[in-house]
Amino acid sequence: MAVTDEAIEKIKAMIVSGELSPGDRLPPEKELSERLGLSRNSMREAVKALEVIRVLDVRRGDGTYVTSLEPHLLLEAISFVVDMHDDDSMLEIFAVRRMLESQATGLAANLGTDEAIAELVSEIDGIDASVTIEELVEHDIRFHREIVRMAGNAYLASLIEHLSSQTVRARVWRGLTEAGAVERTLSEHRAIAEAIAQHDSALATSLTTAHIAGVERWLRQAASA
Repeated sequence: MAVTDEAIEKIKAMIVSGELSPGDRLPPEKELSERLGLSRNSMREAVKALEVIRVLDVRRGDGTYVTSLEPHLLLEAISFVVDMHDDDSMLEIFAVRRMLESQATGLAANLGTDEAIAELVSEIDGIDASVTIEELVEHDIRFHREIVRMAGNAYLASLIEHLSSQTVRARVWRGLTEAGAVERTLSEHRAIAEAIAQHDSALATSLTTAHIAGVERWLRQAASA
């Protein structure tokens, strides 16, 4: 394993130094292993590992390429990890999301353009409490995604999105719906959108903190039930 780790670090160093850039094709396996002083087997295992975390793209019959290295690719694995956690761990994940997303919403209130705010308001206007769980989950994803995008930080947006995957949202919403919380939650969404439209950063931050804390409270009760 240590030899594979060394191979991973050496390929990483080539990318960090700029020797390999996004979209570049890696040298053939034999050439690369000789250049780095590693066995072809350890090189092969390193490539597999870097493919899993979306740093490399292995194209059968064509070669191995560096991916775009964009945030949504590099942070994708977080969703897989989040989906596997139980309610106790989910509380910790939601606490992280609350801290990050509340600050992102404050930034959105400062940086949101008229066009972006209009799209957010349109998203709110197109939903009511009569929707299905599936429609509600899709709305929730779009609503929070649009807000975080306004913050203008691609890594922050990807991190927040992957901390609350579609599977997690569906699981939470089913519980909340049984508790009759749909109308209240949609009302909270509208209040957050209005605070952003008014460019009230402090209010938008506070409302988002309370909104996500409400989901945390439900999760805590569900975990102890």
